Amino acid sequence: MADSRHLHWGAEALWQELDVLLPGIGIEVVASADSTNTRLLERARRSSGRRNAPVTTPGQLDATAASLDTPTPHGRRNDDTRPCLLVAETQTSGRGRQGREWFSSAGLSLTFSLALPLSPPAWSGLSLAVGVALADALDPQYDDTPPRIGLKWPNDLWLMDAPGRGRKLGGVLIETVPVGERRMAVIGIGLNVRPQPLPQELSSGYGCLQELYSDIDAPQALKRVATPLVRALQLFERGGLEPFAAVYRRRDLLLGRPVRTTFPGVPEGVAEGIDEQGALRVRAGELHALVSGEVSVRAAT
Repeated sequence: MADSRHLHWGAEALWQELDVLLPGIGIEVVASADSTNTRLLERARRSSGRRNAPVTTPGQLDATAASLDTPTPHGRRNDDTRPCLLVAETQTSGRGRQGREWFSSAGLSLTFSLALPLSPPAWSGLSLAVGVALADALDPQYDDTPPRIGLKWPNDLWLMDAPGRGRKLGGVLIETVPVGERRMAVIGIGLNVRPQPLPQELSSGYGCLQELYSDIDAPQALKRVATPLVRALQLFERGGLEPFAAVYRRRDLLLGRPVRTTFPGVPEGVAEGIDEQGALRVRAGELHALVSGEVSVRAAT
């Protein structure tokens, strides 16, 4: 474990909590990194003996699993698949979905990645389950009041201003790589914690956790989400998306809203939630199922 001198992260206490769920987990906090996902993926590739092992998203993995499950070379150390949580106070080349840049500033953002071996019954919908876990940890729902944090398919968290309207609060980037007989999942999380100047106008707007909790900082945000995230990943490994579907529907930003898409033949329609695999259902005459990695969806004006 390595703790940063810039913020008090409480890595020792967090490690004691997470080690019960993921024995042997390592927690590392660094002042700066290019991308926490990139670092953990490259570490997994080195330990596997395949520096060019293909990196895939869960959607790609479901589509091409047969060609990606070739075991990596033997002779590896026993801890090659040891879980690791890596926090970077600043990311210089943070990545979002479809190669988009993710802005990150020390003390103003929380950026971390969790690497662990996973063997779920199906990979589809993993980003949705992660979104549910994060939203519930940051915005617990105890009654029928509308949620303050909504989920925008397939991997964004939004701070809600009104039904179907909000500003981007965070995002999820999930990538996988083979290591030995197993597959390592690297779950990257970016959350806006406090207001910060941005280099350009964001089409989705900017929301931050300080609007919900006036005194929150990045270490406190990590403490809120780390254990629920691990528990959600373990639940997903056992039961897939089904245990998260009802909560996702309650937080679904697009449900019942007109949307535009880049999916061929479906330029616009009305979102009707997700199916059992996590695909977005869009009614455009007939019902279409849009899968992650192939579409870009925006609330229509």
